[in-house]
Amino acid sequence: MVRPLAQRLRVPAASPFGENISPPKEEGPPNPMTATPAQVHLLDHPLVQHKLTLMRRKDASTNSFRRLLNELAMLMTYEVTRDMALQDIEIETPLETMTAKVIDGKKLVFVSILRAGTGILDGMLSVVPGARVGHIGLYRDPQTLKPVQYYFKMPSEIEERDVIVVDPMLATGNSAIAAVEKVKALGPKSVKFLCLLTCPEGIAAMQKAHPDVPIYTAAIDRQLNDHGYILPGLGDAGDRIFGTK
Repeated sequence: MVRPLAQRLRVPAASPFGENISPPKEEGPPNPMTATPAQVHLLDHPLVQHKLTLMRRKDASTNSFRRLLNELAMLMTYEVTRDMALQDIEIETPLETMTAKVIDGKKLVFVSILRAGTGILDGMLSVVPGARVGHIGLYRDPQTLKPVQYYFKMPSEIEERDVIVVDPMLATGNSAIAAVEKVKALGPKSVKFLCLLTCPEGIAAMQKAHPDVPIYTAAIDRQLNDHGYILPGLGDAGDRIFGTK
């Protein structure tokens, strides 16, 4: 189920996981974080939230963390791709000829922000194995918290494809903003951003830089700490995926 941020994370919008429910009246002053609320989608299906909680536990092993992230990525892929265009084709079943729907247009592109984005990418490819894959190598300078690029490789004909940029965390937003900027420069049909966790600071930064890019996430946590980590968060996603903590 997806909960638009404008509804203060309480009321689900149309989703394959649930039904529509009319939103309640807004309470309190408007939050500046919701400047483009329709672009923020919280995936709060019970299975997503259950698996995320298991991942947050500091005693979760590398093996279980990796497995849970793979399962979560598969669940999240259903939502981030739910508005893909379809076309009708004629096929033959064992009994008769019929008109059926298939995905229209060029294959999707999943763009992984290295290195932690790979953990989400594997699960997504389990659901959409025909997707093309791009990679952007970025690391965060520990002093400035700004992204430094070291690798960039994209599929061909990206101007005819829809792109989903993936990274487990949208924290300061610097790496995600830089990655989306690089992808946009190639002129794709559309761009979305998928992450496991984010926070108000990350959302605000991404919306300021790329207000046209929808954000899909399993949780919006409280805040960033002085080192740019999400609180309460789940630690460094890359370290926990690859066992380098």
